[in-house]
Amino acid sequence: MALLIELAGRTLALEFDGPGTPQAADGGLILPPGRVALLHGLGDALFYRHGQNSWSPCGWRRLTDPPLRIANPQRRVTADDDIWDDPARHHSSAVAALSSDSGDGDVLLLGALGLGVPRLRADQDTIAGWYESGAAPWFVAYGPEEEVFAAYTRQLADRLGSSDRRAGNVWCSWYAYYEGITEQQLAKDVDDLRGLPFDVVQIDDGWERMVGDWQPNDTFPSGMRALADRITDAGMTAGLWLAPFIALPESQFAREHPELLLRDAHGTPVIAGHNWGTGYHALDLSRPETLDHIAALIRRVVHEWGFKYLKLDFINAGAVPGSRFVTVEREQAYRTALTLIRETAGDDVYLLGSGAILLPSLGLLDGLRSGPDVAPMWQNYASDDPSDAMARNAVVNTLHRLWHQPLAEVDPDVIYFRSRLNLLTDGQLAWLRDLADITRFRAVSDPPSWLTATELATLTDYLAAHPDIRRLGRYRWEIDGREVDFTPAITPETQAYPIT
Repeated sequence: MALLIELAGRTLALEFDGPGTPQAADGGLILPPGRVALLHGLGDALFYRHGQNSWSPCGWRRLTDPPLRIANPQRRVTADDDIWDDPARHHSSAVAALSSDSGDGDVLLLGALGLGVPRLRADQDTIAGWYESGAAPWFVAYGPEEEVFAAYTRQLADRLGSSDRRAGNVWCSWYAYYEGITEQQLAKDVDDLRGLPFDVVQIDDGWERMVGDWQPNDTFPSGMRALADRITDAGMTAGLWLAPFIALPESQFAREHPELLLRDAHGTPVIAGHNWGTGYHALDLSRPETLDHIAALIRRVVHEWGFKYLKLDFINAGAVPGSRFVTVEREQAYRTALTLIRETAGDDVYLLGSGAILLPSLGLLDGLRSGPDVAPMWQNYASDDPSDAMARNAVVNTLHRLWHQPLAEVDPDVIYFRSRLNLLTDGQLAWLRDLADITRFRAVSDPPSWLTATELATLTDYLAAHPDIRRLGRYRWEIDGREVDFTPAITPETQAYPIT
């Protein structure tokens, strides 16, 4: 069906194939379920691309420019929804928007309101949306950028849920030790963190026997309950890293329970991504035995060991394409497993999703990682991958996901105070800290023993502060009266390396 609609005084041609007619809604219109297309009339506009998971690139690109995407096919399997990649056309996951200028003018937003792998694409004439599986309604709005994205988040919160739980200040082991953590070293760090303004100590990858085998390895001889107790006794919440939806091929779990691995149409275990020097497998979340395994894992970690903050990593693997044991839409399989984790852990446990997919995570996860790892370097001269681990990529992606904030905390990853093993300039460090203030999610990975007295004092003062934040534009903020402009970070040809 085709008809004309009016949005904020702008008339648009709409075509849709679902039942019903557009209905007025808070801030815009609800469009019928199914496939929709709008003749936008904005010409060579800027296109907002929303990435499928935490690491998938987000940002604005002019329609006549090449689309924003991950070119490396191996990395794309890990960090995006590979089957929907399009090297020629601008495409997006869940929501897209068009802006006729590069500033702060009006935008046209089209966003999905349900599960089923919603996808969008646009050219100089049309913007279209559809669902890979099934059909759900759409939300369309036109007006100031902040207003239309805010209206969309209200629709999502009403339909899928939201969380207002706060993590507080987090210390994480990853960017100091990576997988080389030990009980002995972490015991010293916890003692050093005592009395500093941290709320959470989160142990990252390296404690487990192998990804998929979630028991402590030999470097944690006292067990994980002893470590959680030590953190709690120091006055902080104990946090732990898990990747509950994946397993390495050589793990005991994968060898002993191959029937619980997601398969492709030929019966071969799916490679859901690449890390740890190999491809990793996804678990088939449609199997009752898989869900029993996940529930037992969460009970052990939360209720036996005492961890009350869980970083759930690589969880997009739960929604990769595959032949599931039970016929179920892949985003729904992901949401069912997250629902089980939430119910098993309890409402008092903070759940952070990394690799998270926005819509099926809402109402279940408290925080969403918003970009790739913040490596202690601004840019990798050997990589132009927008999902690669580097500070600039993390900043750019987070800036373009800040509209998530009413739905869940936006986690921009860590900030740095150390000079040791750090290639970031003072200006780049300031950008990271300012962005963490804007999101109000502040995480650090610097062991206190690595910091000079001046660095430790700077960290303490920063974490104890509660600055007043006011948004001025797409990339501009005022923080306690000081204007911060991230435009040079978004357009590095303007100023790749800030002087101050």
